[in-house]
Amino acid sequence: MTYTINTPEGTRDRLFAECRDRRSTQTALTDLFYRRGYAEVSTPEVEFYDLFLRSGSPLPQESMLKIIDRSGKIMVMRPDCTAPIARVAATKLKTLPLPQRLYYAETVFRSGDQHRGGSSEIAQCGVELIGAAGKKADLEIVAMAVDALRSCGLARFHIELGHAGFFRSLADRMDLEEDQVEELRSLIEGKNFAALGDFLEPYQDRPATAALLRLSRLFGGAEVLDEAEALAGENEAIAYLRELYEALCGAGYGKYLRFDLGLVHQIDYYTGVVFRGYVEGAGDAVLSGGRYDSLVASFGRSAPATGFAVDVDAVAACRPGTEAPRVGTLIHFAESELDRALTAVDGRAAGTCELSPCETLEETLALARRKGAGRVLVLDPDGERTVEV
Repeated sequence: MTYTINTPEGTRDRLFAECRDRRSTQTALTDLFYRRGYAEVSTPEVEFYDLFLRSGSPLPQESMLKIIDRSGKIMVMRPDCTAPIARVAATKLKTLPLPQRLYYAETVFRSGDQHRGGSSEIAQCGVELIGAAGKKADLEIVAMAVDALRSCGLARFHIELGHAGFFRSLADRMDLEEDQVEELRSLIEGKNFAALGDFLEPYQDRPATAALLRLSRLFGGAEVLDEAEALAGENEAIAYLRELYEALCGAGYGKYLRFDLGLVHQIDYYTGVVFRGYVEGAGDAVLSGGRYDSLVASFGRSAPATGFAVDVDAVAACRPGTEAPRVGTLIHFAESELDRALTAVDGRAAGTCELSPCETLEETLALARRKGAGRVLVLDPDGERTVEV
């Protein structure tokens, strides 16, 4: 009986070109972040569960992978990078002046729904701009989100903008209980049109019902802002999005931007502009972020903040394909010629040449045939020669 050892659900092995594509994607992103003045930080893969309770994390606790330490305290595999970095900014970096520009390249761990095929370990690269409020900071982050996807060689993508304040202002006009607001938020975020209509049916006389009923369909170009104002009247959040959009268009980013006013996810976590990035070929958002002005204060330092994270594997899968380099030449060498052999390998294109570990030329030729190499370079004290395979 053969025993097969599989990887745990939600994890997988990555081989060859996939590893190279992931690494090159990470490099493209982190090089951009570094050029823009962001400094790298790294946090532990394991954090105390209380950290995410204190931060008001938007992640449900069932999505966190938990561990019990020797003292009986509950710990979790890092499900999110933003909260730990907020902790670092409020403690280890508290003597440094604001704003602080930080970036990371880390893995987060989340327990997805069973048998749904989602990943439990997600490679992320992201930035956090801590201590900067206002329009200029939001412009910087949204522009950086566009440039992050462009730096990866992607052409067909867009960023969808929303604002946490728009849904909140409409919900405040409905006089609903907190659990009802959360249910309403979930229906809008999931674009569950039928259930949303049923939910709002008893509230037809409320002033914001028409706008809420339409909210999950308010996505598209700049005309969405006009429709939102027609439904809800003048609104600070919509006015702010319009100003942001006009400034970004003036800088040449307009063709990458759209709107989704139904983007109300994790509404208590985000406090202002929220956004997601979508790439042709990916089934879900590959980038997510927004403004979260209350998070750092939960760790003892009042500081507005904004940022985003990129799903590295999802982006890497959408990048233009690259062929894995084929081994074209094997080098057969005498032990005394190791330095010459290494120099020969280093002088050729990456991956196209390998040292042969074989003792005899016949064995090296057989290995070359198995690998599909076309030639063997033979190095010995008397010189070098090429043998075609």
